[in-house]
Amino acid sequence: MNRSFRFLATFLLMSTSLSTVSAQNYGQTATIRIWDNASAPHSNGITTPEEEPEPYRLANISTAELYLYPAKESKATGQGVVICPGGGYSRLAIDHEGFQIAQWLAENGITAAVLKYRMPNGHPEVPLEDAEQALRLLRGDVPGAEAYVCPKVGIMGFSAGGHLAAMASTMGAVRPDFSLLFYPVITAEKGKGHQGSFNALLGARRNAENDARYSLENRVTEQTPPALLLLSDDDKGVPPINSLRYYNALKEHGIEASLHIYPEGGHGWGFYDSFRYKAAWQAALLDWMRRLAE
Repeated sequence: MNRSFRFLATFLLMSTSLSTVSAQNYGQTATIRIWDNASAPHSNGITTPEEEPEPYRLANISTAELYLYPAKESKATGQGVVICPGGGYSRLAIDHEGFQIAQWLAENGITAAVLKYRMPNGHPEVPLEDAEQALRLLRGDVPGAEAYVCPKVGIMGFSAGGHLAAMASTMGAVRPDFSLLFYPVITAEKGKGHQGSFNALLGARRNAENDARYSLENRVTEQTPPALLLLSDDDKGVPPINSLRYYNALKEHGIEASLHIYPEGGHGWGFYDSFRYKAAWQAALLDWMRRLAE
């Protein structure tokens, strides 16, 4: 092990809070404070307080936290999922793309951890390192979540959170065992991608080279984990071509993948009861997870 690697490993072990901290009550069993801009490997440059401009919409985030929901013991599959809510990389929809999903997963035997990740604010490495540390915690690679450690840990993301989940799957130093992507942002190509997400992610660094680098259909390799993608055909916010490009890239590299495109629903339905195909996506996700556990 070389000197720089030993330093990084020690840094990551020291950076995560080892105790549960008080936080918003989202029905979680425990909350782990991962780090803030002063203790994380990189800062996003945000110095003003976190905001909640409307209920369950968090913005201006500069402290990463993990909200933990243990699997129902009688149904436990040994699987865990880090959940990355969406919000265009400028805020987080912490309810229908966060704790409501987590509670449902836990009830169905899957340990869930909602990641309140720091907003990139033009620093794309910041949310990625938050996701990587969340994966380490749920795997038991670093201390802090011992009662929630799972043998198999995947990542789930919605919209821009789907981009983060796919970024961890393709660019991360810590790869999840699988990914669950709901209407994910994937490509930065004009007319096909969600430009607001890439503007927030890259900021002043946005140029053709970085657009290509963070268009994740370009980053898939044989080491990318299997993926389940769920979306609507009439999504105008993040066009279906995003998921199609990622799915095609996975298949070109021989990666197991499943793609579910529902006829209607638009963008951002998450756990909403108003989404006509809620029961269908829930059944598809649980079936896919059962197959992975076999």
